[in-house]
Amino acid sequence: MLESMVNPKRVEKGPWKMFFVGIIYASVSILLVHFLFSSDAVLSKFSGMIVVTFCVMFSLPFMYFIIKREEKEDEEIEGFVGVWKAHSDAIYALMWLFFGFIISFSIWYIVLQNANLFNAQVETYCMINSPADIDNCVVKYSFGQSVTASMSDKGGRFFSIIENNVYVMIFTLVFSLIFGAGAIFILAWNASVISAAIGIFTKYSIAEIPIGLIRYMIHGFPEIAAYFITALAGGIFGVGILRNGLGNKKFIRTIENVVILLLTAIAILIIAALIEVYFTPLLFR
Repeated sequence: MLESMVNPKRVEKGPWKMFFVGIIYASVSILLVHFLFSSDAVLSKFSGMIVVTFCVMFSLPFMYFIIKREEKEDEEIEGFVGVWKAHSDAIYALMWLFFGFIISFSIWYIVLQNANLFNAQVETYCMINSPADIDNCVVKYSFGQSVTASMSDKGGRFFSIIENNVYVMIFTLVFSLIFGAGAIFILAWNASVISAAIGIFTKYSIAEIPIGLIRYMIHGFPEIAAYFITALAGGIFGVGILRNGLGNKKFIRTIENVVILLLTAIAILIIAALIEVYFTPLLFR
C-alpha cells in the first residue's frame, strides 16, 4: 500500500528520503486523475481538487504518526533552541516531501498538457495576482498562450501577500487542531498552486522548470516552512490536550512551545513576503 510505505522512525536518519516519497505520491495522484477522470464530463471540472485529495490520502498516515511522535518529544523540552532541536527533523522531512510534490506536479502538469488538472489552482493564482479580472486571467494563462507577469504596487502587494499567507496559516492551524494530520491538505494544495504558477511562469516549458523553481522557491521555501511549523504546533497542541488534559504541567509546557512555534512561523512569513515583493523581482523581471 502506497500510503504505508514510509516509516516515520526512518525519517529521523534521512529526512531527504521524503523527497522521493513526495515525487511518488504526487505522480500517482496526478496520473490517476489524468487517466481516470479526464473523460468524465463532471469530475474533470474538479480535477485540481481531486489531485490534491489523492495526495492527501497517501500522506495522512505519515502526518499522523509524525505528529504523535513530535508531541511526545515536546513534553520534555522548553525554549526556542530546545523546540527547534526537537522538531527540526520533522520540519525537514515535511519540506522534502513538499519539494517532491512541487517537482512532480510541475513536470507532469506540463508534460500531460491537461488544463483541467490544475484548473482550480490557476484560478487561485489569478485571484491573488489579478483579482479584478479573474476570468480573463485564467484564459490568458491557459496552455499555449503568451504569458507576461504583471506587477502591482509593491506596498499594496506586500500587505496583500501577508494577508493571504496569514489566512492560510490560520487555516492550517485550524485544520491541524480539528484533525492533526489534516493540515497536509493545505500543504498539498499550496504545492499544487506553486506548481501551476511555475507552469505559467515558464510558459509551460519543461526546459524552463529549473528557473521556475528558483523563481518561486526563493520565497516559497520559507513560506511553506512557516505552514509546516504551524501544522506541527496545531497537531502538538491537540494531541497534548488528549494526552495530558488542561491542568497538567506537561500541557503548560506544551502551550509555551506551541506559542514559540507560532511566533516563529509569523516571523518567517513576514520575511518570505519581503523576499517575494522586494527581492525576487530584481532577479526575475
